[in-house]
Amino acid sequence: MRPLMNIMAIGVNHRTAPVEVRERFAISEADIAPCLHSLVGDGTIRELAILSTCNRVEVYAVSGDVKAATRMIFDALKNRSGLDPEARNDFYIHEQPSSVQHLYEVCAGLDSMVVGETEILGQVKEAYRIAHEAHRTGLALNKLFQSAFAVAKEIRSRTRIGMGSVSVGSVAVDLAGQIFGDLDKRTVLLIGAGETSETTARSLQSRGAKSLVIANRSLERARALADSLHGRAVELDSWTAECERADIVISSTAAPHPVITREKLEGVMQRRNGSPLFLIDIAVPCDIEREVSQLAGIYLYDIDDLQVIADQNLAMRQKEIAVCKQIIREHVDRFSAWFSEQGVQIAKCPTARKMAAWRKSTVTA
Repeated sequence: MRPLMNIMAIGVNHRTAPVEVRERFAISEADIAPCLHSLVGDGTIRELAILSTCNRVEVYAVSGDVKAATRMIFDALKNRSGLDPEARNDFYIHEQPSSVQHLYEVCAGLDSMVVGETEILGQVKEAYRIAHEAHRTGLALNKLFQSAFAVAKEIRSRTRIGMGSVSVGSVAVDLAGQIFGDLDKRTVLLIGAGETSETTARSLQSRGAKSLVIANRSLERARALADSLHGRAVELDSWTAECERADIVISSTAAPHPVITREKLEGVMQRRNGSPLFLIDIAVPCDIEREVSQLAGIYLYDIDDLQVIADQNLAMRQKEIAVCKQIIREHVDRFSAWFSEQGVQIAKCPTARKMAAWRKSTVTA
């Protein structure tokens, strides 16, 4: 007997596509809610959440018609990003229970480029918050995400999956350490003052870096981060002047287009008189034009280059992965049993759009 409803996970990540493909589908936090509203249209998709990070873009949906829902999701991605047939092959499609297992592994950091990283859990919680506040989640996704958060917490408490470098930022710092050795005499310019930049900055500080400069569009936010790290804050437009004195530049902003361009760096490199400059781009979409690597003295690494170091760290946690997956399997079975019991109830629940309209009418009445 076919289930009345199915939970789907459709996405692209660092395992299936390079960064130049992933960045085409990246959705800014401000755009997620409008995307949620546009996708929940005729009731085919009853519940919906969208997760977009530097390493993945994933859509979680509840529908009784998987084929129709999949087509709607890909059409929406095509309209946003110019999806072509070749790019569609970079996506994966999970149906329940595989979709449930996938979200559990994402929240636990098992599906991350840096296995065991903790940042992803906060990002998933934020994605769920946005979907929930947009009235796009219901009985099924509420239960799914809450259970995923509980699974991640259990794995953290019962295993050592988080040992070693456990964030993209910390791996970027590992790379800087491999290049320069001691970082205490190096000047590091951080472009961006968000969560990833903060994690990176603290990793730099723990490795001995003392000269930190934070450049950000919001100077107030840059100052807040710089003050906590005994660093210096500058406006984003000042990055070229700071680049003339920096040894390492690590960029992680939410800008839709490159912040650092070849044209601007050409002048910077002329004024550096041949001194090499190491650039590490951990943003998606990319902050740094790839063409800058053609300039003499420039050494550019993007987020995919960090995979090599991440793989080295993975060896330390390999034994823990098996334990984590056993925990996840047990919880997937529990969720599947609950989902089967609630199948009729989930199918009878109003669609996300109808529920949102009802809530709005009760507020304005």
